[in-house]
Amino acid sequence: MPDEKLIRCTSCGQVNRVNEKKLGLGLQPKCGRCKQPLVLSNSPTSLSDSTFSDFIEKSTVPVLVDFWAPWCGPCHAMAPVIEQLASEMKGKIMIGKVDTDENPQVSSRYQIQSTPTLILFNSGKEVDRLIGVRPKQEIASRIGRVLDGLF
Repeated sequence: MPDEKLIRCTSCGQVNRVNEKKLGLGLQPKCGRCKQPLVLSNSPTSLSDSTFSDFIEKSTVPVLVDFWAPWCGPCHAMAPVIEQLASEMKGKIMIGKVDTDENPQVSSRYQIQSTPTLILFNSGKEVDRLIGVRPKQEIASRIGRVLDGLF
């Protein structure tokens, strides 16, 4: 559905389909579950041990998760690339970020041993993993393979 975008509610976590034409008219969308206003942002969603599974499992589109740490220089170098991808691929994929220092359970579950680590999920399952700083084109190519149904 090309004229729809997916917006996750920051209050309850529900993924909502929103008509882009209505957004263009200046209408403020509300969550279908909790009725709170939806935050229109291109930024990745911060995930925690308690929100991670729901975010991955309930997504109707592929999800890219950036596992990072505040002290990690390469993670900070990757942040603008992740922000650009979130903006450019809005509606096609969802992007989340996990601070590995503050979320040890999910970091352990996915055996994150170095940062940055990017994991691509499709239908709730890990389909690809990139470790270390990667060029935007490589990350976009990997996402494209999932969108094209190659995973």
